Amino acid sequence: MNEEQSAVHAALAAIPGFAGLAPGDYTHERLGGLTNLVYRIDTGADRYVLRIPGKGTENYIDRAVEMHNARVAARSGVSAEVVHADPASGILLTRHIDGIVTMTPAAFAERPGSPARAGRALRRMHDWNEPFEFRFELFAMIDDYLKILAERKAELPAGYHDVVAAAQPVRAALERNPVQLAPCHCDPLCENFLDSGERMWIVDWEYSGMNDPLWDVGDLSVEAGFDAAQDAELIAAWCGGEPRAAEIGRMVIYKAMCDLLWTLWGLIQHADGNPAEDFWAYSIGRFERCQALMGTADFDFHLHAIDES
Repeated sequence: MNEEQSAVHAALAAIPGFAGLAPGDYTHERLGGLTNLVYRIDTGADRYVLRIPGKGTENYIDRAVEMHNARVAARSGVSAEVVHADPASGILLTRHIDGIVTMTPAAFAERPGSPARAGRALRRMHDWNEPFEFRFELFAMIDDYLKILAERKAELPAGYHDVVAAAQPVRAALERNPVQLAPCHCDPLCENFLDSGERMWIVDWEYSGMNDPLWDVGDLSVEAGFDAAQDAELIAAWCGGEPRAAEIGRMVIYKAMCDLLWTLWGLIQHADGNPAEDFWAYSIGRFERCQALMGTADFDFHLHAIDES
């Protein structure tokens, strides 16, 4: 066996009910993943998705929280069934969802109704009455990521601390206008959305927690590169009708704030030497997009709309 086959086989061997499988009893296929190794496992009778955690992810991901939340999301009907979850190793095995397309920005643009299906799936999760563990605290996470980067003596984009300071009015507005927290994905990359054409599934709950649900809406818009029409379709489906100005305002505010946060996440990947992509370029791109949005007159308009809710 090569190194990849050995890693997959060792992971499966540690899972009850799979330990007796010989390498010839199944096939594996590498799927996407920026920080983890993810494989489709096909035994002939059943198909699964195996996640082997990436090196260093234990420094910023609580696997026990993730696995609890993944089970809650599965019970809500939004996510895949969890077959096995081991917080100690980070090994996760879920049921494979057949008949779906893994979404990308291009797929969201090409598949009619997909922004609305994503909005309805997010709303189903947000309305679920079983809470997630962990509270997603935007500014606390920014502080935590900055500490990790300081420990690594990592470089930050020029002006990052200035933008964090400029975001303090956002923090104050959100604190003045709290909303009921809900079970949220918190990292809605396009690739975490699986579309059947009739319904949307959501997977990968590493960063999930109780959060303002419009974070998910704003963040998905950024990750998918939605235009104004797609934004309108997404938030109308999430709202179940015409959104209020304050709801649109939160969506727009979180577009900037997710870029501010994920800039630091990308810098951690860069500092850790993650070879999945050029994370320095990824971080600079996100940071510049955040700066550009925060510098518009529309941003101030949407910020004030939060206070008028």
